[in-house]
Amino acid sequence: MNRARLAVLFACALAGTARAQQADSAPAASTQTAASARYTLHFQATVVDEGDFNFHSPYSGNDSLSGKNQRQNSITSTLFMGARLLPGTEVYLNPEIAGGRGLSGANGLAGFPNGEIPRVGDPAPTLSTARLYLLQRIGFGGGREKQDDGNNQLAQTLDADRLTLVAGRFALTDFFDNNAYSHDPRSQFLNWTLMAAGAWDYPADTRGYTWGSMAEYREPDWAARGAFVAEPKQANGLPMDRRIGRANGSVVEVEHSIHLIPDRKGTARMLAYANQADMGSYDDAIQKAAATGAAPSVSATRAYGRTKYGVSFNADQEISDTLGAFTRDSWNDGRNETWAFAEVDASESAGVEWKPAAWGRPDDRFGLAEVVNELSRPHRRYLSNGGYGFMIGDGALHYGPECVTEAYYRVPLVEHLYVTPDYQFFVNPAYNRDRGPVQVYSVRVHAEF
Repeated sequence: MNRARLAVLFACALAGTARAQQADSAPAASTQTAASARYTLHFQATVVDEGDFNFHSPYSGNDSLSGKNQRQNSITSTLFMGARLLPGTEVYLNPEIAGGRGLSGANGLAGFPNGEIPRVGDPAPTLSTARLYLLQRIGFGGGREKQDDGNNQLAQTLDADRLTLVAGRFALTDFFDNNAYSHDPRSQFLNWTLMAAGAWDYPADTRGYTWGSMAEYREPDWAARGAFVAEPKQANGLPMDRRIGRANGSVVEVEHSIHLIPDRKGTARMLAYANQADMGSYDDAIQKAAATGAAPSVSATRAYGRTKYGVSFNADQEISDTLGAFTRDSWNDGRNETWAFAEVDASESAGVEWKPAAWGRPDDRFGLAEVVNELSRPHRRYLSNGGYGFMIGDGALHYGPECVTEAYYRVPLVEHLYVTPDYQFFVNPAYNRDRGPVQVYSVRVHAEF
């Protein structure tokens, strides 16, 4: 508890420093054009307090969500620092404090209900380098467009047609699988399978970051991007595997503006990925266990050369000045073990975001979404035979799709400070019809500037 308090105090101190520096630089910034900004400095702090109620739990295993009510919390605070080194060349550094614990140690639900938990590598608040990367832009004309100052984003005017190259430490979700209404657990939905494509086992360490390179080519109505990055050495582990030739992740994505409703913004994205690492095979684990009479262990069958590949489609569409909608669908082959993100082999989601302007609350946000997560047949067989993954496993399985409903209402208390009550309802938690349903409630407090 003392460490948590120290982390909060440190976060507040960072916030005060960042705000003071922004205030000191404000007069100079007002005289600059967008193209002349040389640095950016922003800050965020997020605390999520989360609990659940007692639920039907006739049996449980090593990775089950406890059937008894519990309460946990998480905290993250981040400084987003960036500077222009040369024309077109920028560097970004994000020190980050993260700490806390998920419900049942972040076990027992495939679509875990706190999207900040992937940033937590240790229950005690710990300072680490979240991001450190170089960015190079090459312009090709096509007109000019303004880029506003933001997190890891310098205020400037850019060529509309441009190539962007990135190398260093970052999160793949910084650049891929974006969605206007379902992407940021600090301001939107909290569930893992709403903040990203559930079946995209995107390479990352326990905190959600990786090392590698990314390239993007963009024109006004479309973009294409790809990345090649490192995988963790162990499933859901913190150290990264240095055998990059045998443990890596590749991802490509194409994005295009859509115009389903005249004069309303919309975007569609198609993503494909392929990972390889020292993974285990579900079917091999079952066969090996049959010969010994023991429960299967996928970790006992790990070998380099195993792969996981999949695809994802997501789209968002502004419907009116106060209403927007989204959908996201993803799938992977599900033969080998989940390695870095969520134990999900197929996921479908849809939802809306509403601004209650008619209530005189134009800055409030209400979100409502539904998710259906599923497993591949090899993954089902493995869990049914008593196997465990890195986040789910009840010792047995009466399979059913995990269905999640999430609703939140975000309220700005004062400038830069938001509070969000959140409610999630799970049917078939961890794909098990014998357990649940589960109700999870959260309160998120988020500060940013």
